[in-house]
Amino acid sequence: MGIKIENLTVTFRNHVTAVNHADLEIPKGMFGLLGENGAGKTTLMRVLTTVLSPSSGTVTLDGILYSEKNFEKIRKKIGYLPQEIDLYPGLSVQECLEYMGDLSGIPRQIYRERIDHYLEKTNLSEQRRKKMKQLSGGMKRRVGLIQALLNDPEFLIVDEPTTGLDPEERIRIRNLLVDFSEGRTVLFSTHVVEDLAATCNQLAVMKKGKFLYSGNMKELLEQARGHIWIYKTKEEGTTRELEKRYHVSSKQYVGDELRMKIISETPPQVECSPCEATLEDAYIYIANKEM
Repeated sequence: MGIKIENLTVTFRNHVTAVNHADLEIPKGMFGLLGENGAGKTTLMRVLTTVLSPSSGTVTLDGILYSEKNFEKIRKKIGYLPQEIDLYPGLSVQECLEYMGDLSGIPRQIYRERIDHYLEKTNLSEQRRKKMKQLSGGMKRRVGLIQALLNDPEFLIVDEPTTGLDPEERIRIRNLLVDFSEGRTVLFSTHVVEDLAATCNQLAVMKKGKFLYSGNMKELLEQARGHIWIYKTKEEGTTRELEKRYHVSSKQYVGDELRMKIISETPPQVECSPCEATLEDAYIYIANKEM
């Protein structure tokens, strides 16, 4: 299973171009899509789920061209968790998921087994009789993920799946996605760098409708090598000046000393020392280079 995107452009009626001549290959396994809000990630996912037709360019899923005559075949291969989801507030969790199973055309015995399995995996078994409208935002998010998994998709697309979850639940969902990705493709779209660092080896960085980077995590970190610096000071006035001139990815007090991590193409004009890049540092470095 592989997805190939070639020269993809999406322009809306107001002449806003959300995806701009983009090329990308998404292989099997976990693949991260990282970018700020407004980068074009959601528009891209709407194309990949056949909700939106591109203005130009092509997309293929396992060799099947995205075209109207193939949409039904493609949809059977896809599971999708959108960023905003509102699943039948008057139904219970169990009723909602069974209804989604019926809509998908899955045999009842199969979808009921999958519902039981994923309610356990997402720590929602005790909530199955609750109405959807009674759930917290994080719980609704987990129910939304279960509905995306019910048809056992070959290509799973999840948009901000850990929004509203506490740290323990975020780890649970990330581990579930990694397990599910074996032999399949999972596109994990987020602006939370930590989630991708914990799950993905391959990723793409998107900004203003274009891909700034696509490849493995190690190579992305390598690009940022030599551009990350630690500055230590006790003078707050100096730090304010540095924040005006450079991108600062972290600030931390250690005793009475402030340590700042500075991201810069060239060595900052203050006394500082180089340090290893994290994925967050590398993302900020790539996203703020001259496009």
